[in-house]
Amino acid sequence: MTLFSTLPLILGNIRGWQLIILILLLVLLFGGKRIPEMMRSLGKGVHSFKQGVEEAKREASRPVKLSDDMDSAEKTHKDKDSAAK
Repeated sequence: MTLFSTLPLILGNIRGWQLIILILLLVLLFGGKRIPEMMRSLGKGVHSFKQGVEEAKREASRPVKLSDDMDSAEKTHKDKDSAAK
């Protein structure tokens, strides 16, 4: 999907002159120099978020490996449970 194909989903029914007024208001509020900085920061944030999601997917799909310490801890726990009965 491109930005232009998802733009109607993001902005709803904003068309034509309404969009121009919004852009002018943004320029007046933040200034011409600040807007590119904000968009760059937003892009970096989205990129970082996507990397985090991909990393989480890799972690979730990786099988869980129990270490020797975990195995011995489980055995100790099972021994205590059987001794308590």
